[in-house]
Amino acid sequence: MNRIEKALMHALFTHLHHNTDKAIDFKAIDALNKKVEKLFPKAVLVGPGDDAAAFKFPGAQGAFVGKMESHCSPCVPRPYDAAATGAGGAMRDVVAMGARPLFLMNFIGTRPLEDKVLVGPCGFTGKCTCGECVEMTSGERVNLMVKGLRDMCRAMDVFIVGGGFSTSFSDIVPATVVAVFGKLVTARPLTKPAKSAGDQIILIGKTGSDGNDTLYRAGLVGEMKPARARFKVERAVMEASLAAFHSGKIKACSDLGAAGIGAAVCESARYGGFGAQVDLAKAPVWEKSLTPEEIMICETQARMVLQVAKKDVEAVLKAVRAKKVRAEVIGQINRDDKQVFEYNGKTVAEIPNAPTQAQLKELVSG
Repeated sequence: MNRIEKALMHALFTHLHHNTDKAIDFKAIDALNKKVEKLFPKAVLVGPGDDAAAFKFPGAQGAFVGKMESHCSPCVPRPYDAAATGAGGAMRDVVAMGARPLFLMNFIGTRPLEDKVLVGPCGFTGKCTCGECVEMTSGERVNLMVKGLRDMCRAMDVFIVGGGFSTSFSDIVPATVVAVFGKLVTARPLTKPAKSAGDQIILIGKTGSDGNDTLYRAGLVGEMKPARARFKVERAVMEASLAAFHSGKIKACSDLGAAGIGAAVCESARYGGFGAQVDLAKAPVWEKSLTPEEIMICETQARMVLQVAKKDVEAVLKAVRAKKVRAEVIGQINRDDKQVFEYNGKTVAEIPNAPTQAQLKELVSG
């Protein structure tokens, strides 16, 4: 494994963000849902495991989508952007299922309001050595987090309908957790797994160097740079995605969150039982200086990945571009058992659907 392969494979197969089943007994949850389903048949359309949950209220028309997400660690260096992108990320997960987000609830947990906290790149150590950090009270940091949540909801026209708050936290990292609910606008929920070999992978939105959390955890960069909130772009990408959905031609869809393009493509292909080929040079970028590794794995906000049949590509691209949003074909699904990422003809990474035991041992040890 080269370094970028190791970073992405660690995120996909070891880190709990992508492997919550290692910490939570989903079989017990599935058993509970099956029990309740006897009272409310077909209420759950998509349960745990996809970008968000899709469900029906007994007796109500239409279907709904819900997602909960946290952006806790990024609140240390960038509380405003972290809270905003946490909300935006949960909204995108709802959109990825084919729904328009409507309502948000949030929880914030922090140290006592009068406690001093360090906000900036050195926040995790508690002592500034970069000269860029700011000391403030926990209460002042909370205000930044609330403002970030509010500004994202304002940009996306989403209600804030409630939540929770606690000052009993003692850790350096505060908690910001959001739950977003929306109304399905597609005929049925869109799902993440790839559906057919030959389907084209379309990336909506531009990639930047921000949101390098996966690279930071892998030791490939020295400073965590959480994703920046891109309010107007986030709204534009949502409207462009919904316009694409109305074409009725989307076969698979995924929000780009943790580990970016790399994770979105790998999970979709693997869950569908396929492989994929991706040309990272075709991804629209915010900065021309981006490395292939950054394009592959950074978590820049306001992006979505769609999969459509080759014959439908132009119609989908036309719908997206009509909203003045960039969209490009960056690859295709194939019948392989791995995902290959290239840049200008050079292989950047090959990610297997099923790592060997030796690879898994290396991921855990390193």
